[in-house]
This record gives sequence, C-alpha cells and structure tokens, in this order.
Amino acid sequence: MKKATPLFLILLTGLALYSCKQKATQTSSVPAQELTLNRDLPGHIRLFDGQTLNSWEKTNFGPQGEVYVSGDMIVMNMGDGCTGINYTGSFPRMNYEVTLEAMRISGTDFFCGITFPINDAYCSFIVGGWAGVVVGLSTIDGKDGAENETTRMMHFNTNEWYKIRLRVKEAKISAWINDEQVIDFAYEGKDLNIRPEVSLSIPFGIATWKTTGAVRNLYVKRFENS
Repeated sequence: MKKATPLFLILLTGLALYSCKQKATQTSSVPAQELTLNRDLPGHIRLFDGQTLNSWEKTNFGPQGEVYVSGDMIVMNMGDGCTGINYTGSFPRMNYEVTLEAMRISGTDFFCGITFPINDAYCSFIVGGWAGVVVGLSTIDGKDGAENETTRMMHFNTNEWYKIRLRVKEAKISAWINDEQVIDFAYEGKDLNIRPEVSLSIPFGIATWKTTGAVRNLYVKRFENS
C-alpha cells in the first residue's frame, strides 16, 4: 500500500537504514532453507493441507496476480495491487493464535498482510509494507501500520522464510516474527479497522501488495475465553 507525503520521511529513514543490506535479487526461485514450526503443543488446527487450496479461495481483488499451490506452499503472484486468499472454513473471532511461515519472492512491499477478526471488528497485521520495511497493525484510530503506535522498521531478505505468530485475545493483540515479539498492543478504547485495499480479505485472509509472496504451515489454535 502507498500513502502520500506523511510517510515520505519514514520511508527515507527506513530505506537509509536498510539499503546497505538489501539485495537486488528479484527472482522467483524457491530456496531450500527450512524453518520448522513447533507442533508439539496441543490444539493446533491445520488451515492448509500443503497440497490444494481446499478451504481457501482466491480473493477477487480485480488486478490480482495468479494464486497457486507449489510444493507445500501457496504462492501469491505480484498483481497491480493486492493478491490474496480467503479462508472459507469456520474461524474464531476472539481468543485464538495463528501461526504460519511467509516469504517474499519478489517485489518491495508487503509479502504477508493478515486480515483478521477481533470480535465484531477487523484489523490487519502487515509484514514488510511501505517500501518493504514496515511492520504494524492497520488501522488504529484511522492511522495505518506506518504511522501508529505499533509501527516498527524491520529488514526482510528476499527468498527467506519468516515464522509469524499472531495472537488475538480479549485485551491485547500480540505478534511475533521468528520468535521476536513485534506487537504488544492493548486495544481497549481504540478504533480498529482495515485499509480499503484489503476489505475483501475479511473475515480472515492473507494478501500481498504488488509483491510475490508465499505462505505455508498455516495453523490456528483456539484459547479458552479469558
């Protein structure tokens, strides 16, 4: 997603910090690296069988790229805007945790945008947006992931898997990337919403923005009400 002048200085700062680390590679090859999620904990429900798009449908954004299963992952090809998938099965609205692995294959914007329910509202967890370096919740009190209290700058390598965990509970939204906590947000009294670009991702969906990305090992765990 792109937004006008208010983000200009943020992007310049983020790109300056990470430009020395960015690689120019824009390839669609799939690396051999593996990053295994821990499945020893009980209660995890598999959302993707690793072979088909059963329980998922391609999101009809309009200018989206091709979506397909390759090996054990779902690939979302770069489009002229969002490309994504929606989960068609039953999904909790509160007290749950989603785990998955995501990878940017090519492009320079977000390769994993998770739109999720939170009671009667919706929000998005954006990974690698706004020139590829911003992580945050979008939106909070009308401010998107690049300009609210959850905004964080991170570097993401192309063709590298990242383990993502998103937890939604009664008082707080939490998120981790490769076991590092990046979101710890108490949302009471806050107006949670989504950007219009991902409105078709509700109630639960994953999307990219002008970027080719892939996801695999998708699970959800439900918690007892608390």
